[in-house]
Amino acid sequence: MTDFRRTLLWVVFATSLFLIWDAWNKHNGQPSLFSPAPRPVAAASAPGGTAPLGGVPQASTVPGVAGAVPAAPAAAAVATAGEKVVVTTDVVQATFDSIGGSLVRLELLNYQDSNDPTKKVVLFEQDAKRQYMAQTGLTLQAGAQALNHLTPMVVAPGERTLATGAAQLSVRFESPVLDGRQLVKTYTLKRGDYAVAVKHEVVNQGTTPFSPQLYLQLVRDGNAPEGESAFYSTFTGPALYTEANKYQKVDFGDIEKGKASHDTSAQDGWIGMVQHYFASAWLVPVTGPREFRTNKVPGANNLYAIAMVLPLGDIAPGTTRAHEATLFAGPQEEKKLAALAPGLEYVKDYGFLTPLSKPLFWLLDELHKIIGNWGWAIVALVVLLKIAFYWLNASAYKSMAKMKAVNPKVMEMRERLKDKPQQMQQEMMRIYREEKVNPLGGCLPILVQMPFFIALYWVLLSSVEMRNAPWIGWITDLSVKDPWFILPVLMTLSSLAQVALGAKPPDPLQAKMMWIMPLAFGVMFFFFPAGLVLYWLTNNLLSIAQQWYINKKLGVPVT
Repeated sequence: MTDFRRTLLWVVFATSLFLIWDAWNKHNGQPSLFSPAPRPVAAASAPGGTAPLGGVPQASTVPGVAGAVPAAPAAAAVATAGEKVVVTTDVVQATFDSIGGSLVRLELLNYQDSNDPTKKVVLFEQDAKRQYMAQTGLTLQAGAQALNHLTPMVVAPGERTLATGAAQLSVRFESPVLDGRQLVKTYTLKRGDYAVAVKHEVVNQGTTPFSPQLYLQLVRDGNAPEGESAFYSTFTGPALYTEANKYQKVDFGDIEKGKASHDTSAQDGWIGMVQHYFASAWLVPVTGPREFRTNKVPGANNLYAIAMVLPLGDIAPGTTRAHEATLFAGPQEEKKLAALAPGLEYVKDYGFLTPLSKPLFWLLDELHKIIGNWGWAIVALVVLLKIAFYWLNASAYKSMAKMKAVNPKVMEMRERLKDKPQQMQQEMMRIYREEKVNPLGGCLPILVQMPFFIALYWVLLSSVEMRNAPWIGWITDLSVKDPWFILPVLMTLSSLAQVALGAKPPDPLQAKMMWIMPLAFGVMFFFFPAGLVLYWLTNNLLSIAQQWYINKKLGVPVT
């Protein structure tokens, strides 16, 4: 049993060092062993200086319409974009491009940039470093003139700043009439809201009917957000949701290789683009046929698109067909996301522990409502979890205390039989049996609790509520590392104290490993968000208190 535990510890330690080394490589721009290296956004210009088309080019499978979704313009075409229209509300500053009426920049006014507190978070962006845009347009029959996100449009006059007391403002884009057809887009931004109402009106001024498709598209480069930690990773990339197969993430690497696997059609659902703390999504409130498409944008390096394509049906001459959609672009506030569309809250990704993480976040949120401080809410939640698992922990710590009590006898036996390993193992098991000590008694109760504490880890890592949230004194933002490294030092010291309180392994090599591991993991915590370190520190301190109490109660020496 001792050999097994020693081997397990070596495997854990070696794996941890390997993951740290791989993360360090990624942090310094080297390729990871688990994913291809990110490539810079670059364009392949077409003749004449215009960007090539592409996008989501699969042939349509929606009845009655053929065509392809055009792609975003590559980075080289940014300089030739049309008039920029800047619209400001109390929560966002949105920049629209008259070329296609696309949303090309979105600044979130209530969120500071983690890398530069003097700036705000910019979600959508279109420059040499970052490509991230929301686009829409029509796919038409072959030979028809395009009405897509590359079509120059006229901006209707109107207010550009949300007036005091006003609930909303709108910006309207009108395309020219091409082949008797016109596309009108109206964006309506509301006070205090990150969900933008988008109305498309397709006007048939011709003499024959036509059957267009509307595409709603998000285009983004494949790089993680700037400032992403090398010591923990969160998902960045496209996602979609259908009632049939629920939430589906699509990796940029799979799109690159042509291996992306996801639903391609449904009667419901939405598409999105996800990154740490923030997300964007195209939502359609009514059910009806739709396609889901992902692809690498042709002619551009490291640029990817996800689109939802919807048939608008036959539009008779002299009539107009209107379509209502919602573009969400903002923070991953779980309750607000759930209210917008079924399954949208899953962009706040807890992974496979979602069934545990969601109630833990609910409890954390309720504690915050009572306490009014996210840091103290974290402390309170850990206290409640320790209370809930008190008797399970007590069982584990009693087993550890008994192990520590018989340790002198085991050490004496090992020294006496050091040249007889087989007899040593037999004698050790005899001692444990006579003293009624289970070597695994301290491990199993802890293993039962681990899913809950790992789930809480993901809650704290994923919750945008931690951004810019202060705790005490020097901790002014729980989502970034401790600027003075006080919490990581205390966490490391508390981990070493736990080792001192526990039973000393009879194997000298294993005993050294027990001291080395807290130091190795402590290094990682110097780069973790302060909220996560606070959680681990609180858990360690409560564990130390319970172990000390049980040791004293059983008469086991504290050191």
